[in-house]
Amino acid sequence: MLKRVLVGVIFVPLQILLILLPPKWVFTCVVAVIAALAAWELIHASARLTLPLYCLTALAAAIVPFLMVGRGTWIALVAFLLFSALFFAAVRAYDSDRAIRYEDLFAALFAGIIMPLFLSALVYLMGEEHGRILVMFTIGLAFITDAGAYFAGMLLGKHRGITRVSPNKSLEGFLGGLVTGVIYALIFGLVVRYGLHFHANLVWLMVTGLLGGCFTELGDLSFSLIKRECGVKDYGNLLPGHGGMMDRFDSMVFCAPLVLLFHMIFSLF
Repeated sequence: MLKRVLVGVIFVPLQILLILLPPKWVFTCVVAVIAALAAWELIHASARLTLPLYCLTALAAAIVPFLMVGRGTWIALVAFLLFSALFFAAVRAYDSDRAIRYEDLFAALFAGIIMPLFLSALVYLMGEEHGRILVMFTIGLAFITDAGAYFAGMLLGKHRGITRVSPNKSLEGFLGGLVTGVIYALIFGLVVRYGLHFHANLVWLMVTGLLGGCFTELGDLSFSLIKRECGVKDYGNLLPGHGGMMDRFDSMVFCAPLVLLFHMIFSLF
């Protein structure tokens, strides 16, 4: 627990600085690195591929965030090229000791295209008006909801086993995450409205906080399911107390697209 808290204390301010200080293209580079590392960890845990295919999948994941700057018109081409390369390798290796399974191919496509595409909603948000505020809200929502669920479950959790995917998850932890998400969204909106004097749609921010909390916890459980299926505890050990990059950003894969959707419909800021 101590390692988890210390990494959070260091990690969160660093992310805030990366959002606020440098040019926006630097943030895109950071998302690309996160996507590439997460893709590598994900396929290493869930698929049996050759080293060149691992590298190709991670490369595709790193390219996707840059394509989101142009609103994603070339992402289909990257998906097609990765798809073709994977199946070409599978056809060549068929009926040999290096045969590639059907499920491994689609694990690589998920890691190389779908996961980074959802994560790259952050890049899209950064390109919007008040993009830095939107990104800070989104990252804060995912991480604070996750922290609220963790500490509520640890301190108050009595009704555990609400899902067999993660038996230690408790009803109190789940509800604590939702409450934390709503409170965070309200406070963030008030700071933006009265501190920065920008428009902030408080009602829809709180709704986004509630549903964002749900999808944040769904993201955590979804990637926990993959770990259970693959028999691994963590995706990596890059971040002490958290695991790998995928362990830290699993909830963001679900939270970022939800915030983007609500902002496009209701204009949160």
